[in-house]
Amino acid sequence: MPQQKTPGVYIFEKDAFPNSVVEVPTGIPVFVGYTKKAARGTQSLDKHPTRISSLAEYEALFGGAPTLQYTFAMEDNVPTISPVATSQFNLYNGLRLYFNNGGGPCWIVSVGSYGTADTPTTKSPDDFGDEVWAALKKEKEPTMVVIPDAVLMSGKDDYKAIWDKAFPHCIAMQNRVAVLDVFNGDQKRTFDETDDIISGTNGFRTLISYEDMSFGAAYYPWVNTNIYASTDASYLNIAKDNLSALSNYIKGEFANPENDPAKARQLKGVDDYLTQMTGEETDPAKILKTHQALAAISQNYQTVMVAVLKQMNLMPPAAAMAGVYARTDAAIGVFKAPANTPVVSVISPAVAISDEEQEDLNVPLDGVAINAIRTFIGRGVLVWGARTLDGNSQDWRYVNVRRTMIMLEQSIAIAAEAYVFEPNDAGTWTTVRTMIGNFLNNQWKAGALAGATPAEAYSVDVGLGSTMTGNDILDGYMRVTVKVAVTRPAEFIVITFQQKMQTS
Repeated sequence: MPQQKTPGVYIFEKDAFPNSVVEVPTGIPVFVGYTKKAARGTQSLDKHPTRISSLAEYEALFGGAPTLQYTFAMEDNVPTISPVATSQFNLYNGLRLYFNNGGGPCWIVSVGSYGTADTPTTKSPDDFGDEVWAALKKEKEPTMVVIPDAVLMSGKDDYKAIWDKAFPHCIAMQNRVAVLDVFNGDQKRTFDETDDIISGTNGFRTLISYEDMSFGAAYYPWVNTNIYASTDASYLNIAKDNLSALSNYIKGEFANPENDPAKARQLKGVDDYLTQMTGEETDPAKILKTHQALAAISQNYQTVMVAVLKQMNLMPPAAAMAGVYARTDAAIGVFKAPANTPVVSVISPAVAISDEEQEDLNVPLDGVAINAIRTFIGRGVLVWGARTLDGNSQDWRYVNVRRTMIMLEQSIAIAAEAYVFEPNDAGTWTTVRTMIGNFLNNQWKAGALAGATPAEAYSVDVGLGSTMTGNDILDGYMRVTVKVAVTRPAEFIVITFQQKMQTS
């Protein structure tokens, strides 16, 4: 307070209320993977975390979708379609699922480009190395880590190598969770102790094992989506060196035309289109015309295109789940379990799961719980699980509990920074206690904390003889103890029925 040396009236304003705690954002994922490009003008965005708010903004900075290609072959007289590994990249389509499911702002880290048709990118866990996670340490906003391309690695060891960097990053940061896809999650479980994709010798539960499993949640199976329409699939999605095999398969419909003039004329027309299909045509209008003509003439071509479209729409679910998290957070709050809710743009799970099959996913002996995505008659495709990978922990069993605690911890920690180097005395203690108490009271009113009264829902303790000793004060420590009763989901609802004696 300045000294008053001139007679007069002086006015000083004194704060009557403590600082407030502002709730940090919760549904903000960071997507790490391969993009078509990574540049803002002349500035490279390679391995540089970048915030976006829409798919249009992503396309401006990172480009569009990859050109997905598949091999065509005949096995036991049945056409089979298999992805060409070098053409498969999931980040762009994962973002489409994220935004379709209610996602908002998010972060992108490009670890490399798709490459070109002649020199496609060889995906490697080295692309997801320390440089990526060191850059992400500097960004405090992301609350989820999603790596859609991890399941596209050449083997399980490479998949594990990526998460061996990403999962410890989440644990160290303590402000974000990992949302994982199961490697080979489009396959059915065998329940064999060796080759089962979940519990086998090299299954998911063996690959994913870290110090604090509560910072992760996994989802199974992959999902059949509708992000690609029927008009998006054509013979351009068949690898060039397989087009001749596809041509022969189409010709098989028109075998032995010698005694059928109509079939002979039809075959001549088909031959013309097949020549164009296997040629080097680049005009989009002519390509579309050839595709439409073949689809109209050949049932075999239609069969192949249906199979191609199904493969194009097969996606791991973690990106969609990030959108579900964001949607649930915005509509209700981070304290609401992101389960028993639909997954938008999903037609069906790639693998149907029964109640009995989900038992081992949800309550395994080792506690590594995996959340199921299932179809229910009359309700569609629902997320049917809300557990972290630490399923045996009564503290951190549920995704919403872990994420609520992260929100509370980070919100209070940021607000408390204002009191670093303030006098460590009763005045500061009261201010801090009131500030945190007001914040927790608002959370209790919103439904994040359980209890009939505030005293049952939370408590805040700070002070000499309560949370600190005299030596703590001399050493510069102000210790605050916050206890909260976070709401937990009613995962198992048990209704008991019993007959009673007739009384009248």
